[in-house]
Amino acid sequence: MGNLFRETLIGVVKATAPLIVVIILLQVVFVQASGVLFLRFVIGTLLVIAGIVLFLLGIEIGILPAGRLVGSGLIQSRSIWLIAAVAFLIGFSTTIAEPDVLVLSMQAEEISGGEINGNSLVYIIGIGLAVFTVLAMLRILAGIKMAYLLAASYLVVIILAVLTPADFVPLAFDSGSVTTGALTAPIVISLGIGFSSVLAGRSPVSDGFGLIGFASIGPIIAVMIMGIITG
Repeated sequence: MGNLFRETLIGVVKATAPLIVVIILLQVVFVQASGVLFLRFVIGTLLVIAGIVLFLLGIEIGILPAGRLVGSGLIQSRSIWLIAAVAFLIGFSTTIAEPDVLVLSMQAEEISGGEINGNSLVYIIGIGLAVFTVLAMLRILAGIKMAYLLAASYLVVIILAVLTPADFVPLAFDSGSVTTGALTAPIVISLGIGFSSVLAGRSPVSDGFGLIGFASIGPIIAVMIMGIITG
């Protein structure tokens, strides 16, 4: 535990150090921020580093092992309906709790003047990712190549992009990208790895990865359909 904490802390400091240095230089050279503002920045930076470290530790200690355990347990149940139901619930619940999704929904509602309901957008994105998470799990079970599903899915995206109102197209693609955040990605990936690791003759690398890239297409399609329906 001590080694894991130390390695995580060092990794976070190394990752954030360049950004911190750049911001400090900008404040000193160009902005010439007051001492109070600079102190707030230092305190905020320390809190951010502490938060990221704790978050990553939680992911490593609890989320990833739990996801792999659930994935392996699902395949051992041999129930397609149970697999689909659990995959849907995990995909939906993690997406609606994803901070990036919540930020996007609030901005979309604010910029559109309330024409786009933020809560509805969150649920639409969640349903889209949940459905494609189910498809991703069933793909592993059926042994279908990911390339085929990706090609078919993006073909649907291209067709829908032509039919969708112009204002919804960029929002749809942003909706797909925000679902690859720090909460959803590790849970879905660990679920897929645990799922594929139990199947004989399957590679957790080829079957376990690629799930986020595929599942993120679901919100794109879902938001485009919402745009077509609402006009």
